[in-house]
This record gives sequence, structure tokens and C-alpha cells, in this order.
Amino acid sequence: MFKIQQLLQRQILVLDGAMGTMIQRYKLEETDYRGSRFKEWHKDIKGNNDLLSITRPDIITDIHYQYLEAGAHIIETNTFNAQRVSMADYDMQELAHEINLAAVQCAVTARKRFLEQHPGSAPDTIFIAGAIGPMNKTLSLSPDVNNPGYRAITFDEVAEAYYEQIDALVKGGVDILLIETIFDTLNAKAAVFAARKYFEDHQTELPIMISGTITDASGRTLSGQVLEAFYISMEHARPISIGFNCALGGIEMKPHIQEISDLATCAVSAYPNAGLPNALGAYDETPEITAGLIKEWAEKGWVNIVGGCCGTTPDHIRSIAAAVKAIPPRPFHV
Repeated sequence: MFKIQQLLQRQILVLDGAMGTMIQRYKLEETDYRGSRFKEWHKDIKGNNDLLSITRPDIITDIHYQYLEAGAHIIETNTFNAQRVSMADYDMQELAHEINLAAVQCAVTARKRFLEQHPGSAPDTIFIAGAIGPMNKTLSLSPDVNNPGYRAITFDEVAEAYYEQIDALVKGGVDILLIETIFDTLNAKAAVFAARKYFEDHQTELPIMISGTITDASGRTLSGQVLEAFYISMEHARPISIGFNCALGGIEMKPHIQEISDLATCAVSAYPNAGLPNALGAYDETPEITAGLIKEWAEKGWVNIVGGCCGTTPDHIRSIAAAVKAIPPRPFHV
């Protein structure tokens, strides 16, 4: 049994909130993303948030620290797109390994600073999760509407890209691998395959968290799976938790959390957006509303890990942490 599983038997753990929302608060420009090292880079790189772990580690570290201050037990590395397939958009695929190492270092630095400034905090209750995003190419869907059988990438290519990312995350010192925002289960299977191969190759093992994305009211992922099919198809990963994040706010996500709670034999995670975006793409849901919705799930015994996705801030996480602090976790068997 992993240490985090023991803790999950005793309490609901709090995951951090959005990274992108927080980065937007700094109003960064192209020069911030470039720094001195990439001053002459041949492509625009504003928006490559993962690169900021190299060019502005002070900002990424500060965001992690704010979430720890807010009560998060688990902070996610700034590596959502940090594999060579997605990095190819910026011609930075060769930097994927370095970006992941730098991102883990930001999280490690934030945790160290937090523990130094809060000597009463237990170091074994704060975890760094290596964030592994869904990639910008999919194995289940064709990018060509005129050729439904076409695929822009192969399973082996996806698995190799994830293996490289996992290698850097583990060497950097993460405690957990978080395969998240899954809209194509085949991509997620490639990530799991890469993780298991890495564990076998290096005689080690880390806990794996799985978090999918239900994209609409039909209760399906973008690649068409219903929730139960998604769960069954990911059971082989032997995750310590499974759940959902992104795409939906807490109101829309509620029935899906109830259903996955009824199905899952492991812990259940839930980190919704701060409601649905408004006409300008911003999120208006207040911390109190988000926390109230998640508190209801906790009181019903549906969740073990809770946090926030798009639009959430340290204020949201602080409210969520306070809302679930005294509520026992959902029972599950390890």
C-alpha cells in the first residue's frame, strides 16, 4: 500500500486548482515566456505555459506555494503539455525532458519553502503529482473529416512521448503520476503502458491517479465512451483513484461523480471547473459556490480527493479545504 492510500483511508485530500488561470493573473508577455535563453527563438512562444518552469520558475513556484497555503495536500506539476508531441507546436520537442525536470523542481521548491515556514506541517501529507495531459493528437479520432480512418499519430509514438515525460517526472522526484483530462481513453492507455513499462524497466513504482473528462450532457467522453465503459477500460491501470475533472462545473458534474462513486473500488477524485465559462471565456463561480457543491458530494460519501480545475484559484481551494475538513472520506478497499 502506498503512503497516500493510507492517508486516503483517514481523510479527504485536497488537490490544487488551476495553473493556467493563475498564470493569466501575471499578465505575461512574449518576453516573459522567452527569457534570455529563448530571446531569439524562431517561433512565438507566448502561451507555452509549461516553458515557464524554465524561464519564470519564480512564478510557477509561487503558484504552487499559494495552493499549499490554501490547504492543498497534492500539487500538480506544470507539465500538462510537456511531452514532445505537444511541444512540437513550438519546435521545442527536444526540450520536453528538461521542461519536466524544471517543473518538478518548482513544486519541490514550493513544498520545501512551505514546510520551512510551517514547521508544524507533516511532510508526509504533502504530495507532488506529475501532471500528464491528454496530448494534442488523438488515437481514437481522425483529424480529417474526409478520412475517418486516418490517424495523425501511432500508439507507439504516443507511448514513447509519455515514457520520456514519465522518466523526467520520476527522476525529478514526483510522488504520484496523474493522468488527467482524459478525453481519449486510448491515449490514456498509452500513458499507462508507458508508466508500467517505466516501472518495470527501473524496478520502481509510483501510485497512478486517473481523471477523465465528460464533455457534455450525454455523459460521454469526447471519443464517445460512456462513464461505465471508461471506468472498465481503465481498471487495468490499478489506479489509486479515478474520477473526473475539467469541461464541466460542479452542478453539471454531480451525476457523474455519483455514478463513478458507485462503480469504483478505488478512491474517487473530483475537481470541477469554477462553473461554465461566460461569453468572454471567464469563470464567474465564487469559491463559496464551488466549495458548497463539493461539500455536498463529500457529505454523500462520494469522494476521496477534491480540488479545482479551470477558473479555480487559491481562494477556491481554501474554501474547498475548509468545507471538507471535518467530513470522513468515502470508504474503499485498497
